[in-house]
Amino acid sequence: MASVYKSISKKKPNGQPRDEDAANLKPKNRQRLLILSSRGVTFRHRHLLTDLHNLLPHSRKDAKLDTKTHLTQLNELADLYNCNNIAFFEARKGQDLYMWLSKPPNGPTVKLHVQNLHTMEELNFTGNCLKGSRPVLSFDRSFEEGGAYLRVLRGLLEQAFGVPQGGRKTKPFVDHVMSFTLVGGKVWVRVYQISETEGSNSDKIADDTPKIPSSDSTTNLSLIEIGPRFVLTPIVMLEGSFGGPVIYENKEFVSPNQVRADVRRQKAGRYNRRAEGTLERKVKRRDLGLRTGEGERRVGELDERRLFA
Repeated sequence: MASVYKSISKKKPNGQPRDEDAANLKPKNRQRLLILSSRGVTFRHRHLLTDLHNLLPHSRKDAKLDTKTHLTQLNELADLYNCNNIAFFEARKGQDLYMWLSKPPNGPTVKLHVQNLHTMEELNFTGNCLKGSRPVLSFDRSFEEGGAYLRVLRGLLEQAFGVPQGGRKTKPFVDHVMSFTLVGGKVWVRVYQISETEGSNSDKIADDTPKIPSSDSTTNLSLIEIGPRFVLTPIVMLEGSFGGPVIYENKEFVSPNQVRADVRRQKAGRYNRRAEGTLERKVKRRDLGLRTGEGERRVGELDERRLFA
């Protein structure tokens, strides 16, 4: 009987729930991000993971993944930690870094190449923000004016880097901005602190005079970069979570391995051309009867090649 009375008392006379109960029934944005890396990451890559983990209070940092081929294991790992977003950093040859952004368990997934990486410690910027505060995500207009894959990429970035309100270890403050700008087919990521300073449109008053707030006083807002900064190049986009058909592929992307191979091949070509030129000069001198090692002096009668021929 008591349970029936409680259920009736929670409703209005017309049968609708009360205002406080309606507020509790509002759907919450429960986004959690799993951050982890593969084996072979460098110190700079580890510092990047630490910076992102500190900037995103809804993220969970896990140990390194032993495999680079069976990435579907990340779906089970995300389900184990109750995370619905994955940011997996894959290191190749101790110098190349790739980032996988996925939405388990159904996808989609995008693979990005991380370039021009600079962490907070090496930049030494003067800006600072509260740990655990929520960022403002700023996207370029090109994400909406571009193709459909850019809108999918924006959705993945929003859900991965967007800190939900009232989330885990989240402070009720917004004091920094994460900017995503699309230039030349690459996504430039920058982080700025929102700095507020009190100003006035009227004439300045002496320092010893107490400041009285007036109606013409304004608040000046400025952005101070705090880091980290990096550039993301989309490579491929999959329909599923770390698998499935390819829905987008960047045809203009050149692998860093191919770039290094072309540089080595170019250096080898210069050496081969110099070696061929040296051989041609030796053959020409021998045909003219000149000594190959001593310039244009002719072979004498007492030369060893004539005496012991």
